[in-house]
Amino acid sequence: MAQFYVGGYRTGDPFVEDPDPSVAQRSDELPDTTDVLVVGCGPAGLVLAAQLAAFPDIRTVVVDRRDGPLEVGQADGVACRTVEMFEAFGLARNIVAEGYQVNEVAFWRPHPQDPSGIVRTGRIPDVEDDLSEMPHLIVNQARMLAFLRERMARSASRLAPRYELSVTGLEVGAGEYPVSVELNGSSTIRARYVVGCDGARSAVRRAIGQRLAGDEMHQAWGVMDVLAVTDFPDIRLKSAITSGAGSLLIIPREGGYLVRLYIELDDDRGSVTPETLTEVANRILHPYVIDVRDVGWWSVYEVGQRLCERFDDGPGEPRVFIAGDACHTHSAKAGQGMNVSMADTWNLGWKLAAVLRGRARPELLDTYSAERQAVAQELIDFDREFAAMFSAHPEGSTADPEKFQRYFRDQGRFTAGVAVRYAPSMITSGAPHQHLAEGLPVGMRFHSAPVVRVADAKPMHLGHAARADGAWRLYVFADADRVRFDPLCAFLGSFVPRFTPSGADPDTVIDVRAVLPQGHREVEVGDLPPVLRPRKGPFGLVDQEKVFSPDPARPDVFDLRGIDRGGAVVVVRPDQYVAHVLPLDAHDELAGFLDRVLVRT
Repeated sequence: MAQFYVGGYRTGDPFVEDPDPSVAQRSDELPDTTDVLVVGCGPAGLVLAAQLAAFPDIRTVVVDRRDGPLEVGQADGVACRTVEMFEAFGLARNIVAEGYQVNEVAFWRPHPQDPSGIVRTGRIPDVEDDLSEMPHLIVNQARMLAFLRERMARSASRLAPRYELSVTGLEVGAGEYPVSVELNGSSTIRARYVVGCDGARSAVRRAIGQRLAGDEMHQAWGVMDVLAVTDFPDIRLKSAITSGAGSLLIIPREGGYLVRLYIELDDDRGSVTPETLTEVANRILHPYVIDVRDVGWWSVYEVGQRLCERFDDGPGEPRVFIAGDACHTHSAKAGQGMNVSMADTWNLGWKLAAVLRGRARPELLDTYSAERQAVAQELIDFDREFAAMFSAHPEGSTADPEKFQRYFRDQGRFTAGVAVRYAPSMITSGAPHQHLAEGLPVGMRFHSAPVVRVADAKPMHLGHAARADGAWRLYVFADADRVRFDPLCAFLGSFVPRFTPSGADPDTVIDVRAVLPQGHREVEVGDLPPVLRPRKGPFGLVDQEKVFSPDPARPDVFDLRGIDRGGAVVVVRPDQYVAHVLPLDAHDELAGFLDRVLVRT
């Protein structure tokens, strides 16, 4: 939920920020130094760039070896959790409006009476109820990257990628800008930090001595985006088809007509063309026929499950990081590659910003590799099992037609991207008070819920109040009589400013929000504590949008997320993962936790 005009009314698009004064001083020439060098303009690189663009005081350079932006999509599945992340960037509306929404999945197997043909064995919901307020979408990857570039262009930093620049050398030394990067064999730029988002053949990964280890490329799949006419009845449903002739995954695309086909290829691949892929698809779909009228894009991929031991140049103080395909590869059938890659840099971006801006301790950067390498290992284990099960060929009528769809249903939380749970660390506590908020597990993403904003009676989702602005959130769920709520707010009124830079808005580092158990019409805004009505901007305007109540038309947020009626504090990291759950009166415990991470001014 965007806010604007806090600095004064102006005409024009309110979502285009005023450019930072440093923008006018820039040259088209590559600078000699930068705070962060991002290598690669794929999904991982542009999520990182979009996050860093929010901080014009951080100098960021983004380079890519291509000659311009991606024009044709590759990965296309956008998990629920990724759409939640895009909401924090203000981009969810774009991709929801444009994308194909996956609602159900159909499963097809050989017909028991005629194994030469196929029959539908079931249809299940793609996403379980209340898994996320966001849908599972199919969106052209090129469009997603365009949305991220637009976000960068609208930011105060006016950050834009630089193309036709390849990393040809990288060395880590000492000094203020310890990483020296050679580009195109002729130019050199020195950086405080470098992030390699440059794909499976990553030059950055090689430069820091990491390698992808695991299964080599083995099974080949063809992929085509096609416009076709067919009598197959589930062409507009995500469909998993296994027949005696092979396996096929149908992914309907946005726009109502385009369809993506993932087609299993046998060992005798020969010369693969769109025509040969169409022939294989027709054999798998028999007795149905697909007549391909136009091919928008096609490729053949062979990807094994491989993983790096570390995602940085540690141990020790890391200066170079790798993300996405540069440090983990897997098959496309589970639709996780792009999503997990973007989650890598969503995890890293706020940490880099916090350290560079002096808001957090440098040790924070050690948590990136530890957290994301464990997630990538889980993905590879899942992908290996999922791919094997998808490609398992049935043996006549003895095969269990429901086995795969049961597995698909059971793994739905993983494929939706909401099963990640970070282990305890300096930014994720243990869970001694988890009983106070059972539906918001420590280490997992903050699961949004419907509320009503008290000041203007607006029904909304609580999680949508958070932006990709690097701030920590304290969601204070109040006790009904406010016996412990009011003293906590008084404590926070003096505690939060200790971390707030001089001249910055009060919620710049720690953003305090409250959910009251009373209905919104029962709350007098003027009675709320000052920490929930902070004054912001040059005019000292009051932010009225910090307090919420249960939505009377929807399930009560306290019941839906298992919040104790005696109240609780839910501490949420800038990447929307729950860091701690505490009682309302645990002032010292709350202060001790944040002091381990943040730097007092």
